[in-house]
Amino acid sequence: MTIFARARAILLTPVWTLQLATSAKSFLDHPLIGSARLNRLGLHRARVRGADILCRWRRRRLARHVPAAWRAAFDRDGFVAIENVVPEAEFAALRRALLSYEAPAREMRQGDAITRRIAIDPQMLAAIPALRRLLARRDLRALFHYVASFRTEPLHYIQTIVSHCGEGGPDPQETIHADSFHASMKAWLFLNPVRAEDGPFTYVRGSHRYTPARLDWEYRRSLRDPASIDRLSARGSPRAGPEDLAEMGYGAPEGLAVPANTLVVADTGGFHARGAAQQAGERVEIWSYSRRNPFLPWLGGDALSLPGIAERRVGWLWSFRDRFAARIGQPWQPVGTRRAIEARVEEEGTNGAA
Repeated sequence: MTIFARARAILLTPVWTLQLATSAKSFLDHPLIGSARLNRLGLHRARVRGADILCRWRRRRLARHVPAAWRAAFDRDGFVAIENVVPEAEFAALRRALLSYEAPAREMRQGDAITRRIAIDPQMLAAIPALRRLLARRDLRALFHYVASFRTEPLHYIQTIVSHCGEGGPDPQETIHADSFHASMKAWLFLNPVRAEDGPFTYVRGSHRYTPARLDWEYRRSLRDPASIDRLSARGSPRAGPEDLAEMGYGAPEGLAVPANTLVVADTGGFHARGAAQQAGERVEIWSYSRRNPFLPWLGGDALSLPGIAERRVGWLWSFRDRFAARIGQPWQPVGTRRAIEARVEEEGTNGAA
């Protein structure tokens, strides 16, 4: 180690130490999180276990606000699927409004798949009052909070998944993985039917529970040289094959083929994936996301969730990453004013597209 590198390590060690009490997760980029010596002593295992204990404590305090059937399904499986979440008489009009809406969009390519997102912002909420009413529903917000384990406002987008688009290699999202070492919430309200062949959301039931077998697996994983494993696992989003799932005592992944107007809310600290589509197509959904520092003991206190701020966060986040792209990266590239899909909007979508 050079004198400069040694001085840098000394100066940054307090910062790295404080980051252990945050959602920082990269074994590859963080010298303490990726330390074989510290992980042999149980650092990673302790972080996973501590985050889980706090998550379960927060959820107990939020549980009474969630409809009992939804709470029971989530506690058992790690996700809940709610069909006809929008009243049938209102869904068709809401779907038409969302698919016809034009706004600045961003896209990211991963393998042979493109993800397109349009921010649900004040302009969209003003133009589509039914969407504002939907996202303000107390029962849905209570479910989002319970799964995230925080009383915070998710980020909301209109999201389009374009599958088998070009020669990009395999889509890494199709590999069974956990997003991090702790709980986080993602939700999909599907605007079109999703069949098994369309690449549905796939989940390993019960894998949101950090059992002793899961903790043992996490411990063994933390001892591996991050340079010797796939980059996404090394960056803190572990991939798990059938043998790994069996070691942890989990079952096989299950694809959720669902009708249009189904809301799926999941803890993506559990093992999940985007199902492999058998043909090219577009899947459109209202996509919501919430993740916070797992070591915070309180439920709320998030200034960015305040009305007037929450619905503007996506635009601010994109602008921030644009400005500092050279330092922190910016995978979401602007593609101009777009609709969620460019094809003609029909009353009912088939094959994952309208």
